[in-house]
Amino acid sequence: MHTLLPADELLALNLAFEQAEPSEVLRWALESAGIQRIAIASAFQSEGTVVMHLATQIRPDVPILFLETGYQFAETLAFKERLTERLALNVIDLVGRYTVEAQAAALGPRLFERDPEMCCDLNKVQPMFEALRNFDAWVTALRRDSSPTRANAPFVDQYEIEPGRWLIKVNPMANWTHQRVWRYLREHDLPHNPLYDLGYSSIGCAPCTRMRFAGEPERAGRWAGKPKWECGIHTAAVAAAAPSG
Repeated sequence: MHTLLPADELLALNLAFEQAEPSEVLRWALESAGIQRIAIASAFQSEGTVVMHLATQIRPDVPILFLETGYQFAETLAFKERLTERLALNVIDLVGRYTVEAQAAALGPRLFERDPEMCCDLNKVQPMFEALRNFDAWVTALRRDSSPTRANAPFVDQYEIEPGRWLIKVNPMANWTHQRVWRYLREHDLPHNPLYDLGYSSIGCAPCTRMRFAGEPERAGRWAGKPKWECGIHTAAVAAAAPSG
């Protein structure tokens, strides 16, 4: 079980990683003696492809946690299969307590429109955090430039996932830009979700994702028209890490 990183060590890591490449951050996370059980959480977006490509060169069998919400685009699922075969990924599909049909029967149709917070909590937050209880650390593909809610993302963070149970969160792509991500994909001849070619710039569940219009922020097509930027996985982690009182 992971023990708490001292505050000075956490600060030193984040300062050092500002000048490091994502591969160096990943090597620290995947080879650290203090982190035995680690997974990558990925929605198979462009920056996630970079993370998985880099990580599997260090630890080929690292678990990849994918939220199979039942609402994913067909294109996303097909791309996931393509990349899994290309990189020989060890993907673990995470599912919530309800199927799409069971959720509609229990909670009414189109919950994603009526209460997107509840829908995300049931299909994303709860399954992810249930899976993360089996790990000491997890890796994401958060980029600071993708939205205001991610602007201050550290490279390494830690929080109490439950009383006495600490979890490390690693964001190796924190200071990379959209342009740098796509340059890496081209340089390494890596494929991408075809929805990007249609005008999508951030891809989540199909009912809550639309194309991005010119001049809009990158994640504007997620939960469009609603005061919502995140599904809750990352904001829940922030809330868990915040001091009480």
